[in-house]
Amino acid sequence: MTSSDQASSARKTDDRPAVCRPDALSPEALAGARRAQPRRGLLGLVFVLPVAALLAAGAGGPVRSLEVLGPPVTFALPIVAMIAFWWEDWPGTLLRGGWPGLSDTALVAAGGAALTLLGRAVTGTAAVPLAAGIFTLMLQVTLVGEGWPVRGRGVRWPGVAALAVCWIAGWVLYRGLVGTGLVPGEDYGAWFAVLGAAQMVWYVALRGWPFARIRRRAVRLATAHAAVVACAWAGYLALPGDWTAPVAGAVIASVLVVAMLFEAWPGIRLTPVPGRGTVLVVVTLLTAALGWLVPLVARGAGVPDRLVAAWTTHTTLNALSLAVILHVAVWRRWPVSAP
Repeated sequence: MTSSDQASSARKTDDRPAVCRPDALSPEALAGARRAQPRRGLLGLVFVLPVAALLAAGAGGPVRSLEVLGPPVTFALPIVAMIAFWWEDWPGTLLRGGWPGLSDTALVAAGGAALTLLGRAVTGTAAVPLAAGIFTLMLQVTLVGEGWPVRGRGVRWPGVAALAVCWIAGWVLYRGLVGTGLVPGEDYGAWFAVLGAAQMVWYVALRGWPFARIRRRAVRLATAHAAVVACAWAGYLALPGDWTAPVAGAVIASVLVVAMLFEAWPGIRLTPVPGRGTVLVVVTLLTAALGWLVPLVARGAGVPDRLVAAWTTHTTLNALSLAVILHVAVWRRWPVSAP
């Protein structure tokens, strides 16, 4: 058996999400990414940037978009995670051409609208912090927890079960902390945004390194959960007040652009250690650029000072991040490259 066959066989017997596995890219996929990038990523921006702009300001301007699109987009994010990481783009995989992405996007939109209504019903407000917490819990279960213990116990139901469990857990946490007045809603949402940034750095930028190298599942999961949560607390305490969530949103968007849209280019042209370092450097530079540029655009567009931070978070965490995930994980880069 060749090394390529061995890697393929190992991936088939490993029930972890692809992004959590060591050497998640096969030799063929890695070679293809090296050949295609950065051209493939640049072409992807033709899809990503208009979608991000539409979500950020397409509903009657930035402020109106924040109010109207912010809640449903945030509530839709756990559904995107379920389709991309649990269902592997089903039910879109039943169709051909561009229809898979379109059908999955319609499902995401409908689900986001329905869950927004449910969120309003149980909280009486737009409840964006509730939605942010549910999405981050979904990523914690999916990426850090590798879907354990429900992954592998069926084809579609484990994803639904994970979403339901995260919804219940998110509601209990929100009700117990925000609903009782112990924690302000803004602080609650900001902490989960920082947790999401830590998840993205470890499990998308670094592809689960070094946790994915730990062979024993119990030790691997315990170590990963503890490290990611500890990083989230450190980041939350270090970041400045009202700008905690915007900075975290910029980190999340930057990781997705660099590691997902551009497939870690130019780091993929290097050996693993300098490659990982290069990815982190590029993510840091892009985070700084977004953190400077998006508030500048907000003020230029007439967003009131009191809403600049909120719109910046919406633009990076919701609009840009969702656009990248839709293009790469749901639309499979169609029509830039065939599935």
